[in-house]
Amino acid sequence: MKLESKNIKLRALEPEDLEFLFQTENNSNFWEVSSTQIPFSKYILTQYIANSHQDIYEAKQLRLIVEHQNQPIGMIDLFNFNPQHKRAGIGILIIKEFQQKGFASESLTLFIKYAFKTLQLHQIYANITSDNKNSIALFNSHKFEKIGVKKDWVYTDNNFKDEILFQLINNKTNE
Repeated sequence: MKLESKNIKLRALEPEDLEFLFQTENNSNFWEVSSTQIPFSKYILTQYIANSHQDIYEAKQLRLIVEHQNQPIGMIDLFNFNPQHKRAGIGILIIKEFQQKGFASESLTLFIKYAFKTLQLHQIYANITSDNKNSIALFNSHKFEKIGVKKDWVYTDNNFKDEILFQLINNKTNE
């Protein structure tokens, strides 16, 4: 399956992505969605890239770079991959200067097809804080269904936020 569309390509991590990963992972604006509290060193990220060749069945996760015109603009992940129950979580991050241009939607379309057709998952889910209106709109537009709210789930900036659980069941029409 080809993981590219008119405007973007989803591809494996490469050693050349170290600086992009370093800048993105250490941007504290993204820490809330990644549950990170400390910066990553280049050494740790180099090791992460070196081990990114692991099969999803072994690593239980998959991270791909979202690329536009040969430039990394974001990342899309499957995490908590569970082959027994045929499900995984999904997350996407597009850097600020490339947001609101349709790249997240194109990436999600490709990744959903990959998850359902190639990995044969039955369902994928996303956890989104209730104040993240752009992500909620994105996942709603891809037919993810709101199935629950985790009250006061995320603690950030001395406040608790609710986290909404969205789910997409593979009904063969969304492949």
